Amino acid sequence: MMASNISVQTQPPSQASGMGLAFPGGLPPLRTLAVPTLIVMILAMMLLPLPPITLDLLFTFNIALSLVVLMVASYTRRTLDFAIFPSILLVTTLLRLALNVASTRAVLLNGHTGTDAAGQVIEAFAHFLIGGSFAVGIIVFSILTIINFVVITKGAGRIAEVSARFALDAMPGKQMAIDADLASGGLDEKEARRRRLEVTQEAEFYGSMDGASKFVRGDAIAGILILFINMIGGLAIGMMQHGLPFETALNNYVLLAIGDGLVAQVPSLVVSVAAGLIVARVGEEDIGHQIAHQLFSIPRALGLTAAVMTLLGVIPGMPHLSFISLAVVCGAGAWLLARDALKPKPVAEEPARVVNAAAEASWDDVQPVDALSLEVGYRLIALVDKTQSGDLLMRIKGVRKKFAGDVGFLPPAVHIRDNLELRPSQYRVLLKGVMVGEGEAFPGMYLAINPGHIKVPLEGSVTTDPAFGLQAVWIEARVREQAQMVGYTVVDAATVIATHLNHLMQANAAVLLGRTEVEQLLEHVGKYAPKLVADVVPKVISLAVLQKVLRSLLEEAVHVRDLKGILEMLAEHGATTSDPAELARELRVGLSPGIVQDLYGGVRELGVLAIDPGLEQMLVQALTPGSQAPLDPGITEILSKQAGDAAQRQEEAGLPACLLVPDRIRAPLARLLRRAAPRLRVLSHSEIPETHSIRINRVIGAQA
Repeated sequence: MMASNISVQTQPPSQASGMGLAFPGGLPPLRTLAVPTLIVMILAMMLLPLPPITLDLLFTFNIALSLVVLMVASYTRRTLDFAIFPSILLVTTLLRLALNVASTRAVLLNGHTGTDAAGQVIEAFAHFLIGGSFAVGIIVFSILTIINFVVITKGAGRIAEVSARFALDAMPGKQMAIDADLASGGLDEKEARRRRLEVTQEAEFYGSMDGASKFVRGDAIAGILILFINMIGGLAIGMMQHGLPFETALNNYVLLAIGDGLVAQVPSLVVSVAAGLIVARVGEEDIGHQIAHQLFSIPRALGLTAAVMTLLGVIPGMPHLSFISLAVVCGAGAWLLARDALKPKPVAEEPARVVNAAAEASWDDVQPVDALSLEVGYRLIALVDKTQSGDLLMRIKGVRKKFAGDVGFLPPAVHIRDNLELRPSQYRVLLKGVMVGEGEAFPGMYLAINPGHIKVPLEGSVTTDPAFGLQAVWIEARVREQAQMVGYTVVDAATVIATHLNHLMQANAAVLLGRTEVEQLLEHVGKYAPKLVADVVPKVISLAVLQKVLRSLLEEAVHVRDLKGILEMLAEHGATTSDPAELARELRVGLSPGIVQDLYGGVRELGVLAIDPGLEQMLVQALTPGSQAPLDPGITEILSKQAGDAAQRQEEAGLPACLLVPDRIRAPLARLLRRAAPRLRVLSHSEIPETHSIRINRVIGAQA
């Protein structure tokens, strides 16, 4: 058996520092002027004539810049690591168009002097890449443009469009997942803010890419138009203005126009490929690692490929050397992968359990019952084993810390042990030895929780969320992104258990408040209000009465964070009565501003449920203390059903489920409806602060 006690160590909050940009009385740093200066220079290129040597440098810079963008896109692990890509796409497109304008000016002005009129880069592309043939040049340019415009740019734009839609649709689900991790203690507030910002930036990135892909498409169309303008305009200027023969004008201007189009189209194609890599990537690994791991890791696939290549290689007329060589390479790779897969892997053996049957029984065999414990099946042991990167212990520490901050007292330590009687993936939560909740969690898988409005099915095992009973599906890691995109809240196995534990602790807070916890509470308050504690306990009320009063508050989800204020109110009312129920009623009135704020936040007009006056009068006669008129069971059933339905409709409308009743029947009615509508909060008229007004949304029992 394995047991572990969980304790919380309070650490001082980290201090965040911010940095702003302000330059009073001085100049901004040079790096802040780089981009504006570059854009101004690009715009100037469209207006000012440039010498050929400058055009060579700028065309070379454009090619180098596109290669840098492609390399960065290839090695980027996450799309947001290259979030500036849409802006870079705009700048590179603007640079290519400016170079087209500048080179067009140079070609039309000086094309009659020869093919080096616009610099050596364009001349090299015109002669070396296409062999000096303008027919070949036009065909090559057309093919490159079709590949860029029809295939790569169109595909990347479609992926960006779909990703942008999915990212926007998935934002609520991702935000709910972050809130769930924050509630379970798996995240601190700083990390939650970072993840929320990341979700927003991801949606903005895909939206920007959807629009930025139009830049590349427009650039391709502009390249085609510029090519034909240069060809027609160059021929006209060369023959009419400079008197060149048709063959000479055709050789000079058409080759220069084709070379100019190619020297701009090649970087455009490279940047388009980079855009496709950015939007088409999945996961958080670079493209090279993913290809090596996923494409060349199955020996059977390489073996079958080697067999097919061998068959093709022995066919008469086929290039035997090429096919047989590649078949040998694939076969060798398949053999190496299969050999590595057959190597025995070390298996961790479970330590043998030794039971000394001959030992005499002793008082050591009588183990105390744990106040709060978590039992797990053997497959879940890895979640609580730090040597296996289990983080459930840290999450439970966060749950206890959050519970102490919200409810107002430190809960008992959580004892974790394995239980071989459970199913391998089963866990259960015990409160003083009694099971209060159970569920199943599967390490390595994720629980996709349906918020209630998603109709898209997922591949996996259908189940329900153990904490809140929502429809859910256990999915593999490969389906996680798809589930998040369509709006599911996706959490891992450790978060499922921690969230369920947090929910059960909140629901059973009254049971967790034992005598030891009350004494610890008084010791804590005594550090800053010792005189108050000494005057109230036990002079005014006893420790047992204080425990009953606090439990009465916790049973109806009234937190006891303000124990100092509670003791002050008990000092006032404890002199006249020692009845815990009466003291709890007085405390609820005193704590009403906090109760209402926990329910409604900062809203001043409270939308509540009410009971039909006739039914309310009947309840007053039956539930008032000392009444001799019992409540009819049929009325109780109708009241419970309608209260549950009204509470559900209220929550579906995004409003708190709160029932407003007269003071005399608030406590017995709350106990009566607790089983039928556990999330329904019952308030009395005296518990509504004077600063608030009420609005009745629904009436219960109007047709009873």
